[in-house]
Amino acid sequence: MTTTLTDLEAAVEALRAGERFLVVTHENPDGDALGSMLGMSLGLRSLGKDVVMYLTGDAPLPGEFGFLPLAEVVRDPPDDVEERVLLAVDCANERRVGPDSSALERAKLVIDVDHHHDNNRFGSVNFIVADASSTAEIVRDLLAELDVSLSPDIAEALYVGLVTDTGRFQYANTSPKALRLAAELVEAGADVHGIFQHVYETVQFAKLKLLARALERAQLYEGGRLLVSHLERGDFAAVGAVEPYSEGIIDYLRQAEGAELVALIREPPTEGGPTHRISLRSSKDEVDVSAIARQMGGGGHRQAAGFSSEQPVAEIVDFIRSAFVAATSDDAGAADAAAAAG
Repeated sequence: MTTTLTDLEAAVEALRAGERFLVVTHENPDGDALGSMLGMSLGLRSLGKDVVMYLTGDAPLPGEFGFLPLAEVVRDPPDDVEERVLLAVDCANERRVGPDSSALERAKLVIDVDHHHDNNRFGSVNFIVADASSTAEIVRDLLAELDVSLSPDIAEALYVGLVTDTGRFQYANTSPKALRLAAELVEAGADVHGIFQHVYETVQFAKLKLLARALERAQLYEGGRLLVSHLERGDFAAVGAVEPYSEGIIDYLRQAEGAELVALIREPPTEGGPTHRISLRSSKDEVDVSAIARQMGGGGHRQAAGFSSEQPVAEIVDFIRSAFVAATSDDAGAADAAAAAG
């Protein structure tokens, strides 16, 4: 899907016209979420806009992104939210903003900027570019249209979003445009080596121990084509980990030889949210994990998606197994039909 010029113009017009913004991203944020939120906020502030960054929930930010200037992020909507334009970045739907939807409901205008192909266009203004490598890439395009110069801080934030969502430029979404953007951000002052050290070489020991538990519980199904593991609430306390430490663990699991679909089921260590959060990763574009996630009210990308569930682990595993078999059977059937037609 490629966006239309009208979408871009509408987003730029709304950003130019607004004076007070509330920039939000999804709960349990990853590098693209935080980098896009920060990069967009810094860009708007350079234009003289009043910007508040908001993240729902009280879970600490992932430690590997602690070097980014995110101390000003608030965890409750500001009192003047009715006077602000809410700009949601990297949120495929309104549920991703978190259980507290009051900010979305109270804001004077909602702008939805995202690259998930299943985005439900929940904003008053929607700028969705499904073939973009990352939301950070889209933010860069918006800042360019707004005539915002890339400062080193903006470049660093956007580089974090770009490098994490492309898997260090190894995933299938690594396009020529993404690589050109990386060069532009480095030229603008992004510290490539420093970012790499912070994001990939500063892993908390408790996270490594949590990874060990996920590896120990990993099980292969369907002849090794499906790998599923899970983390229990007690695991977090046992190793001294908080929930953000579970982010990225699935990327270790996906390295298993022959695994076409990898799933990590985790029980959040704090009460009040869903019983389980499930992350899905596919090594083959033919297996659309976002379609599997949507069956359970979730969503995401073709090769990276997730959902929440109140079901016990065994039932979630059964669902994932049956959904994987159905998805791969459909692929096989389509290939056979095409061969027969040929």
